[in-house]
Amino acid sequence: MKPTPLLLQGQDYIFRSPAKNLDFQEQVHRLGMVDEGDGSPVPCVLVLARAADMEMNALSIALAERGIRMARVDADRCVDLPLTVYTDAPLLELDRWLLRPLLVWRRHFELSALQVEPGTLAGAYAVDQWGAVANWLSTRGDWAHVNPARATAHLDRLTQLSDAASFGLRVPRTAVTTRPGRTRPGGGRCIVKTTGRHLLEPRPGMQHGLFPRPLETSRSGDVPESAPVIVQEYVPSDTELRVFVVGERTLAFQVDKLDPAQLWVDPEAVRVTPVDVPARLSDRLLALARHWRLQVAAFDLLVSGGDHVFLEVNVNCDWRWFEHRAQDERVSEAVHEWVAARFKELMGAGKGR
Repeated sequence: MKPTPLLLQGQDYIFRSPAKNLDFQEQVHRLGMVDEGDGSPVPCVLVLARAADMEMNALSIALAERGIRMARVDADRCVDLPLTVYTDAPLLELDRWLLRPLLVWRRHFELSALQVEPGTLAGAYAVDQWGAVANWLSTRGDWAHVNPARATAHLDRLTQLSDAASFGLRVPRTAVTTRPGRTRPGGGRCIVKTTGRHLLEPRPGMQHGLFPRPLETSRSGDVPESAPVIVQEYVPSDTELRVFVVGERTLAFQVDKLDPAQLWVDPEAVRVTPVDVPARLSDRLLALARHWRLQVAAFDLLVSGGDHVFLEVNVNCDWRWFEHRAQDERVSEAVHEWVAARFKELMGAGKGR
């Protein structure tokens, strides 16, 4: 029997992602609590997400308060969704509403979340069709995009590291290997990380964590992993930073934890504090965000001896948990204001007609 992959050993974190609709605008429209208008296309912000995306649920309320329509296609609720997209006009029908998207944001729209039977022909069919359509919606040139997929689709962790280094940020020495027991970048203690996503979803709604973990020196180097992993030198640090970029702003939280996985497996033990971003670091992160064409993203960094060490950027970043722990809602406020301002800018440019 093949050994269990290193990053699956001892992982007992499971997140259940319910497919229950919590979107404010969708509920009030379905209940007929909103004026249906004269049948003309309604300019909107279109979100491709999943039902448990609380950041987008909060955005729906914030945009409603500003009189901006938000529509939504969730990966875990899209099977049997009444949807028609017109290829010769930037319009779509969603249920009984005719909409004209001005700004499209794809977040957490993972095909593994589709509520279909895994391993069946019908399931494979639905996943393939929705994948093609979602990719097209995420790249169509008739409307603007947040974190456009054309720019971010190939922004893997290894590209992130090389680009960050080229912008003057320190990065850990790194190798990609199927034999982590034989690999020691820097020659000392090392950390093993996933080359792909932090969460796997083998069954819809059930996500399993893949967290960074120390590489045990006793592990045999003769047994290859079933897939490549990232091995990085261990960088001693004083603390960690999560820096959110929203447009041209940077907002940071200091994150103090004892273990890389503690953020998920024992979140109540993690201390989160709002902090200012040093001007030089802010300039470099904003420059990287512009280079990657990111409007809303989160950078994870170590603070080591006064230096900042880049770990990764998270395009589908979540901020509400950090805000809750720090009792600070600056990121939400910045995101809501940025989306609303961008929508009004597009309306002013005539995109809403």
